[in-house]
Amino acid sequence: MAALLESAWQYLITNFSDFQLACIGSFIIHESVFFLSGLPFILLERAGWLSKYKIQAKNNSPAAQGKCISRLLLYHFGVNLPVMLVSYPVFKRMGMRSTLPLPSWKVVFGQIIFYFIIEDFVFYWGHRILHTKWLYKNVHSVHHEYATPFGLTSEYAHPAEILFLGFATIVGPALTGPHLFTLWLWMVVRVLETVEAHCGYHFPWSPSNFIPLYGGAYFHDYHHRLLYTKSGNYSSTFTYMDWIFGTDKGFRNLEAIKKAEN
Repeated sequence: MAALLESAWQYLITNFSDFQLACIGSFIIHESVFFLSGLPFILLERAGWLSKYKIQAKNNSPAAQGKCISRLLLYHFGVNLPVMLVSYPVFKRMGMRSTLPLPSWKVVFGQIIFYFIIEDFVFYWGHRILHTKWLYKNVHSVHHEYATPFGLTSEYAHPAEILFLGFATIVGPALTGPHLFTLWLWMVVRVLETVEAHCGYHFPWSPSNFIPLYGGAYFHDYHHRLLYTKSGNYSSTFTYMDWIFGTDKGFRNLEAIKKAEN
């Protein structure tokens, strides 16, 4: 497996430049993973399949779903791609490399765990700031246009928010100067996590049923159902920041009431 992976990587670095791989390659991987993981939830919602696992009974209209997709394409090509192109020299200065040998799995997993810790901390505080009155009204309210989220709404946001909270995702890699392979794997995992958190379904196989402190769709859906500053549940992937600072009390109280009624 390792030999096959290194052979494939050798092909990439032989036929494409660092710039092409880090910018265009990263963009293609992001778009592929994002839309391939997010579009099935639109199909589920429209067809009514697996509806018993849907967190909210309300469905989004085809027009609302179409608006989300068209805006996403505009933001991705008009904001995300230019940022990737411009940030390439910054990442090179911070030590990003694409040469062989590939890093060991121990190094890769260790760095990704570190990225999750940093991302959770930075995202939590950035997200709380976006729920202050002025920033919510002028910036973050765009993301909250969808009170019933579906997978693709995870990246539906004001361009300023894309840049602001996007910093939380890249600050970890910027600190370590990772191999491009690690950066790609981190991007894939992060995209899959945020799509799942916005998917609107809580399945028996959802990660939150197996991974301690993992928020997931059920935890984050509560955040979208409530408006403005009273929502809480600001965490990104893991929920310990909300627990430490008491911003999940409303959610936990609601869950306690539900359990008492059952």
